[in-house]
Amino acid sequence: QVQLEESGGGLVQAGGSLRLSCVASGRTSSSNAMGWFRQAPGKEREFVAAITLPQHNTYYANSVRGRFTISRDNAKNTVYLQMNSLKPEDTALYYCAADTRLRGLRAVDFGSWGQGTQVTVSS
Repeated sequence: QVQLEESGGGLVQAGGSLRLSCVASGRTSSSNAMGWFRQAPGKEREFVAAITLPQHNTYYANSVRGRFTISRDNAKNTVYLQMNSLKPEDTALYYCAADTRLRGLRAVDFGSWGQGTQVTVSS
């Protein structure tokens, strides 16, 4: 099992930027696919972005493509989510997720999860 810990959330004005980090520990060989999901109050958890090893293929939700960038530093077992041009509708609890390989882009396709970090975008 891999353990995931997110950081970097906070309060930002619309149009601003934040960078989220997720550090993987433990059985990091189980994290060839890593992703970010988000969940707003009263809504289902939704896919944001994912990245795979070894090709570093990236995948994005249409709502964030062109504004968010996912990347990973293998030496640090860390995945990042750079979020630019933030909008109030990006407000949510952001979760890091991992699995041994990319099975899909749904929450059920990832077996390991962090506790989440809150992102709040004010208008």
